[in-house]
Amino acid sequence: MMLVLVVASLWLLVRLWPVLLVVVVALLVAGTLSPAVRWLEEKRVRRGYGIAIVFTAFFILSVLAFVLTIPTLVSQAVALLENEPALRARLGDYLASSPLSAPLATWLRGLKPDALTGALGSMAFGFSLQLFGAIAYGLSSLFLGLYIIIDRDRLRGWLFALVPRSHHIRLSRIMMNLETIVVAYIRGQMTTCLLMALFVYGLLRACGVENALALAVFAGLADVLPYIGPLLSMGPAVLAALSHGPVVAIVVFLLMLAYEEFESRVLVPRIYGRTLRLPSSVVLFALLAGGTLMGILGAFLALPVAATVMMLIEELRVDLPGEQELPANTLLRETDDRGEEEYERRTAGVGAEQAAAIADEISRERRDEERCPTSPMPQRTGVTDGSTAA
Repeated sequence: MMLVLVVASLWLLVRLWPVLLVVVVALLVAGTLSPAVRWLEEKRVRRGYGIAIVFTAFFILSVLAFVLTIPTLVSQAVALLENEPALRARLGDYLASSPLSAPLATWLRGLKPDALTGALGSMAFGFSLQLFGAIAYGLSSLFLGLYIIIDRDRLRGWLFALVPRSHHIRLSRIMMNLETIVVAYIRGQMTTCLLMALFVYGLLRACGVENALALAVFAGLADVLPYIGPLLSMGPAVLAALSHGPVVAIVVFLLMLAYEEFESRVLVPRIYGRTLRLPSSVVLFALLAGGTLMGILGAFLALPVAATVMMLIEELRVDLPGEQELPANTLLRETDDRGEEEYERRTAGVGAEQAAAIADEISRERRDEERCPTSPMPQRTGVTDGSTAA
């Protein structure tokens, strides 16, 4: 019977995998935009207006990014097809100048334009179908994230109604830490994307390539995708550099390839290790494991998942029989007990939604006390507050 349940669960997981991915991305969207909504609430803006302002700003920025990059990429693709014979001839002459690359020049000159155009058209059609599917899933995740933020109190009340009240403070702290992890991860993404955009812009401007700003914005957006993102941005940049000759294109290709290696080996472990409070070795291992198990999406979700696992290990830690408790853990346990007592007193006779709001308030007060350098509160170890690590 147990085997049947396991097989049925795995089958259901595989069938619902796209839906689960939409939910995960929606939670990332909600966790990213919730701090901005809360900040507006603290400025005495009504929550409904705050949600509308944040999502409108997010939508406008997204549209501006696409308007800035997509027309430029399309125009470059059209120009490349129009100038393909001349570019192929120039590249063939350059390759023929060296005995090592002469066979490649012969192969390049022997290519038939019609066959090349047909292959590119088939690739573009297949990619466009995948792109439309990704856009549909992305919009679904965005709207689901919007509804999660709108129905925050109700959803949180349902969750707290399923958990015994003796664990509500810990549950609230875990949810708060999850939000902190998401914000820290997005901050790391923004940092790496900005650095990639600045590098590409400076490189293309130095090489005299047209539309450097649009290509840099595209490179920054594509850098969100681990591994494949830099390769996606490399293609348009190299094609744009071809108009200035093969040497410039090769220089752009080699420098972007070198930066991609520098980013993946040095920048990513340091930036995400600092924002998520993860050791650099854990960052590299998580990226490799996620990419091996689930491809690009696995690498994209690997770091927040690793930070979440370490946070849960810290929060749900249970002392083994005979294990000597450290003084810091004793103080934390006593503080947790006092927080639970305060929560029980303040939530006597109230509903689940109001109790969840009180638990969240107590948890945030505790976090503010832990941040205060003059407070006697002990500091928690582990990945619990990436916002203070930057």
